Amino acid sequence: MQNNNNKKSLEKQAPDISLGEFVLGELRAAIRNQRYQPGQRIREAEVADWLGVSRTPVREAFRRLQADGLILLTRWRGAEVAELNREQVIELYAMRRVLEGTAAGLAAEHASQNEIDLLFDLLNRDKAASGDPDRLADLNRMFHEALYGAAHNRYLLKALNSLGDSLALLRSTTYEVPGRAAAAHADHISIATAIKSHDRNAAEKAAQRHIATAVKARIELLFGAE
Repeated sequence: MQNNNNKKSLEKQAPDISLGEFVLGELRAAIRNQRYQPGQRIREAEVADWLGVSRTPVREAFRRLQADGLILLTRWRGAEVAELNREQVIELYAMRRVLEGTAAGLAAEHASQNEIDLLFDLLNRDKAASGDPDRLADLNRMFHEALYGAAHNRYLLKALNSLGDSLALLRSTTYEVPGRAAAAHADHISIATAIKSHDRNAAEKAAQRHIATAVKARIELLFGAE
């Protein structure tokens, strides 16, 4: 009964296009947080019941997520979270290398002292979390998000957020690969140090090197060493 009341309340407050945006945001978050994992089916009726909406905005959200490559819609299985193959992972990281290099370069020019301090604070917390892959993965995400914010470019941030949706399709964390945590920490120090020195070229190159090694770890984790 509560879900039906929620549904009526939401649908009185806004037209389906607004509900579509709401459902879209909730589903994106659910994929990012791995409530729905790669290869998992997402049932239209279950989402409608979960969010207290009709099926119409759910179908709209499904279509938009399909256009973004986050879910697959088929006649025989309905909606399911997309799974990336080796070639797609390589292409994804190629884009990440370009965008994160740009973000680091811009951060070297525009980061405030507080933003620089945050990067180094996260590095200290990262060092203290040694041996805990899940915690290290969380701190890694926070470091990169802090880096994006320090770039002070709304259009770059939008592109990086979109890329982040696709990265959410990759299971687990590269910190499970032996030696990756130490290598990533060293890379982060190089990036943060270059930003602190306001050296755009060094920051950009350090970020690009970081992503170049990250894709090797990701490929090894997902598909095995060559």
